[in-house]
Amino acid sequence: MKNIRNFSIIAHIDHGKSTLADRIIQECGSVTEREMGTQMMDTMDIEQERGITIKAQSVRLDYVKDGQHYVLNLIDTPGHVDFSYEVSKSLASSDGALLIVDAAQGVEAQTIANVYLALDNNLELIPVINKIDLPAAEPDRVAEEIEEAIGIDATDACLVSAKTGVGIRELIDAIVDRIPAPIGNPEATTKAIIYDSWFDSYLGALALVRVFDGQITKGQNIKLMSNGEEHHVLDLMYPHPMKKIKTQAIKCGEIGIVILGLKEVAVINVGDTITDVKKPATEPVGTYEPAKPFVFAGIFPIDTDKFEDLRDALDKLKLNDSSLSYEPETSVALGFGFRVGFLGMLHMEVIKERLEREFNLDLIASAPSVIYNVYLNNGDFVNVQNPSELPEVNKIDRIEEPYVRATVITPSEYVGNIITLLVNKRGMQTKMTYLNEERVMLEYEVPMNEIVMDFYDTLKSISKGYASFDYEPIGFKVGDLVKLDIKVAGEAVDALSVVVPRTQALSRGRILVKNMKEQIPRQLFEVAVQASLGSQIIARETVKSMGKNVTAKCYGGDITRKRKLLEKQKAGKKRMKSIGKVQLPQEAFMSVLKMD
Repeated sequence: MKNIRNFSIIAHIDHGKSTLADRIIQECGSVTEREMGTQMMDTMDIEQERGITIKAQSVRLDYVKDGQHYVLNLIDTPGHVDFSYEVSKSLASSDGALLIVDAAQGVEAQTIANVYLALDNNLELIPVINKIDLPAAEPDRVAEEIEEAIGIDATDACLVSAKTGVGIRELIDAIVDRIPAPIGNPEATTKAIIYDSWFDSYLGALALVRVFDGQITKGQNIKLMSNGEEHHVLDLMYPHPMKKIKTQAIKCGEIGIVILGLKEVAVINVGDTITDVKKPATEPVGTYEPAKPFVFAGIFPIDTDKFEDLRDALDKLKLNDSSLSYEPETSVALGFGFRVGFLGMLHMEVIKERLEREFNLDLIASAPSVIYNVYLNNGDFVNVQNPSELPEVNKIDRIEEPYVRATVITPSEYVGNIITLLVNKRGMQTKMTYLNEERVMLEYEVPMNEIVMDFYDTLKSISKGYASFDYEPIGFKVGDLVKLDIKVAGEAVDALSVVVPRTQALSRGRILVKNMKEQIPRQLFEVAVQASLGSQIIARETVKSMGKNVTAKCYGGDITRKRKLLEKQKAGKKRMKSIGKVQLPQEAFMSVLKMD
């Protein structure tokens, strides 16, 4: 055990975590030059294409220092704020963490958030200043920033370039020297925590575990402490980037994969404790707080016969992504589907794309929303995820909406624009700190509803990509909110309902119907697109009908011949308008995102 090191890599997005993981794997000789690729730990196509890490990945490495053989268990974590749950899972199973900071960009918002997660788990932090090969690199300034903004000693920070390989061996030596070995009792009964799980087409449900006491052996009968279910261990493996390494036992302090041959995906819960059936442990290792979804959207199959296929796909994806939550819902406009909870807008994009790619589904998503606490006049209280479920106005006493503490770090030249953006999003400033002459940290309390739409994209646009953003939930506050309904051809489209502040209802209604007009294809009859508050219409746009020149065949004679044909066309269009149905494309549902 004294030669095992369990550690995670944490950083803000695009500070070089995955590249650094590649170099550490290469330096330890775990893959040959021929097998080496880029972003070895990012196994999904969507990760490779977008250049982001979505799911934390583990790898077991062998390293020799001063004649001693060490086992390094490395966990590469995502950097985007939407996937901070993956980071918290990884840190709970680690004994230390590498804090990566870009030598040119310096400390960013997510850097600070990840440090707090690591400190909550009492981990040994090693500051690593990456990308020192860049012309704009300022490692001394960044080291000072780490000390000022985060409050950890950066005098012995490791200076590396993951791209060129400079400083990688010295970094691995620092991991061996500074990260503590795991503690536990190898002679005690089995006690291991499941910190990740996924579904394999051939092996079924797999659990990635960290053993805290005793060991797990092949053929052992184990018990899951949360539900008391007993299972037989079919096989054990160590994680490896190219091929999984089979083993007979995962010993105390080690990390490995347990194969139980389960085809039921819901049995394995992240945060559950595995113990022995004959000599069970009395206390679990600990529990992860289940991920709380912030953004909710309806996901519906375009082909209504695929509803059961969508259910199976979500079941399997939930094992791969334990932060996913969903329940069936019905929409008048879109039919049968699921109300799915996401950690943010990027998470929503990724899940929808994975469902379509990995399970060959054609899906349509409704407008995203957040959860509201609605207090009624009779004293009752309801949680509303879908704006179309909001009770009638005369029954509501008050509506509470979720707020977040938003942290923005930006170059000082963009402060004015960013403050204007935050004020427009109903934000209230709580703190403004100058990290140095050039960089400012802003803290605001902002309604969650205002940042789920297009806040991140707008922030990046007005700061030319330099501002970084992170948020954490801080509870609910009362808001003066109303439900804005959209009617197409006189029928309310429940999937397009949104909750907005009363003062912004008129302007948002106008923008929304204008956007909708652009997306709805022209019909043979005139289509009215209206925004309404209850029964009151506050905005309207008209999609003109497709014209047909019915008088083209008249080339002379009395004018009454043309009039008769025009009157006949008019009556036909009126009849069509009363029975015609308008098919809304996917873009129409996403147009609610473009309300600024």
